[in-house]
Amino acid sequence: MSLAFSPDLMARTAPLYDRVKSVIPSIEWPAFAEDIDAILALKRERDAVILAHNYQTPEIFHCVADIVGDSLALAREAMKVDAGTIVLAGVHFMAETAKLLNPAKRVLIPDLDAGCSLAASITAADVRLLRQRYPGVPVVTYVNTSAAVKAESDVCCTSGNARKIVESLGVPKVIMLPDEYLAQNIAAETGVEIVTWAGHCEVHERFTAQDIRQLRAGHPGIVVLAHPECPPEVVGESDFTGSTAAMIEYVDAKQPARVVLVTECSMSDNVAVQHPKVEFIRPCNLCPHMKQITLPKIRRTLETMQHEVTIDPSVAAPARRAVERMLEI
Repeated sequence: MSLAFSPDLMARTAPLYDRVKSVIPSIEWPAFAEDIDAILALKRERDAVILAHNYQTPEIFHCVADIVGDSLALAREAMKVDAGTIVLAGVHFMAETAKLLNPAKRVLIPDLDAGCSLAASITAADVRLLRQRYPGVPVVTYVNTSAAVKAESDVCCTSGNARKIVESLGVPKVIMLPDEYLAQNIAAETGVEIVTWAGHCEVHERFTAQDIRQLRAGHPGIVVLAHPECPPEVVGESDFTGSTAAMIEYVDAKQPARVVLVTECSMSDNVAVQHPKVEFIRPCNLCPHMKQITLPKIRRTLETMQHEVTIDPSVAAPARRAVERMLEI
């Protein structure tokens, strides 16, 4: 008999399955149980914690992660970790950010190819050219960027605090990189003139205003929550716009009867686990980079202690300053 179906294993993991049984069919659980059981043991052996982004699948998010959240929450919580090793169940820029804030700790990512379309859309050289073109204009860089790009910036932001960061600068004009739609949406909220960059999230850019109208027509009474990386016309058709953390807070507080989260697909599964009475409509746009992270890869990372994230010290110091300025604000 396969270990995955052994009675002892199934008994040990039964409480975890109870958490996710509403979104993971029972027939699928044996495929996850062995890796989950091994990961939990390996974390203790390796003095490791797992940080998981809200876009991770439920078996990661609810069953092996120690800390979950959006990129801002993960950045904050990474600084409070006592363990010697951080495993980042997310994409590469998140692992770099964890390393920036914890230079003495080992930070591992299960797949080095877990990238980001936004991070790939801009380089440090691009930022230097923008500074030459707009001398004296502060550069606000989204955390969805490489450490090298952060190092060329004045301050970082996330989708959850972008407006606060921009307004805190007290200037009429800023450069905001690299998400064009986030920058446009923040400009509309603040009245600050924002120089944008033509970077887009390959998940959120696919949503359209027509999609929202069709959702409303097909699901009367639906509440539409949109991520600010969506195009402005999508934001305009929505009932609420906010980061993934803000979306969760909205569902927690309002308990809408029927809701759609206009963001990455796994987010709805993770929130639905905690809100069984809320009907989630799921337009499924997957992030191929987030889905590079799987239970077997997390297990292998803890077994081999690979792949470690390193950052050149000459880049790390200014990049860290930009992230720390964000956290101070």
